[in-house]
Amino acid sequence: MPISPTYVKSFTIPQNAIDENGHVNNVVYVQWMQDIAVEHYASIGGIEAQGPDATWVVRSHKVEYFLPAYEGEEVEVRTWVENIQRVRSLRKYEFVRKADEKILVKGETDWVFVDIKSGRPLAIPKEVAGVFEDLGMSEK
Repeated sequence: MPISPTYVKSFTIPQNAIDENGHVNNVVYVQWMQDIAVEHYASIGGIEAQGPDATWVVRSHKVEYFLPAYEGEEVEVRTWVENIQRVRSLRKYEFVRKADEKILVKGETDWVFVDIKSGRPLAIPKEVAGVFEDLGMSEK
């Protein structure tokens, strides 16, 4: 069960996302996942809350492909935070073709909060956790 509201963005698939098979390249979805996660986090004040000495890094991505998507199709990407732990956060994604509401891709990213200088995991500070709490989340 998600512990944050869903952040939604729609876009038209550009030509530069298409591979030699004529559909969206698999790697492009990972880039879109990262882009929407950063956009969502920035929109709720997360970047300011974390300060200059820490950041989020990806521990792992999981992507499950169901249907191909093609240039010019309108897609809606949805993302939400599934959980927050001491130093980690699991974020999930769905890519949906707007014309028929079919799920094209599901994904998830395990993010780790780290010290920029050492690269070591840091406990998520209350200022950052507070950004998520403002969305109805609480640290688990």
